[in-house]
Amino acid sequence: MLAIIDYGAGNLRNVTMAFRRLGVQATMTADPADITRASALVLPGVGSFGDAMANLRARKLEAPIIAALRDGLPFLGICVGMQVLFEVGEEMGEHRGLGIVPGRVRRFGSGVTVPHMGWNQIHQTKATLLWDGVPDGSYAYFVHSYYCDANDESVVAARTDYDRGFVSAIASGNVAAIQFHPEKSQDVGERILRNYLRMAGLSPEER
Repeated sequence: MLAIIDYGAGNLRNVTMAFRRLGVQATMTADPADITRASALVLPGVGSFGDAMANLRARKLEAPIIAALRDGLPFLGICVGMQVLFEVGEEMGEHRGLGIVPGRVRRFGSGVTVPHMGWNQIHQTKATLLWDGVPDGSYAYFVHSYYCDANDESVVAARTDYDRGFVSAIASGNVAAIQFHPEKSQDVGERILRNYLRMAGLSPEER
């Protein structure tokens, strides 16, 4: 089962439908037991870091997600779903994240338009199956006011030029995450979702 973690994020249905168009029956769930039964996890997200973490905790999803990630379950974080992997988010005060990736989530500087919204390039910095068939410098669709500042460069899979530049994707072991919205990124987004399914062993053509 591909579990789409439901903590009240607004783009859940669009992400779920994107996977279903690829031939995979993704299931939206807020049941902690489903996290342990899942074959792979996807954590989409829009909104604020603090609200996302508060909702995950209120639904008792934080601990099973952390346990699943540490046990090696394939995981894809999207937008805020990427940000909450980090230790701390600075949106409207400091908030503790899942702590899977060392670093902080910070607001863009005053010299650029916030939010960063629209199409921008993904500059690949690390070889990963996530980029199979995705040309370096491909454009994807972003909507965010805060960015991930990783302390461990080895997890960084892509960067994007805005403000001083920011981490737009990470990949480490079973964990992958992207700051942009694949469900809004047309062919590039579809290819990345298809690649994640291959990474998770859930690609229909490989069954």
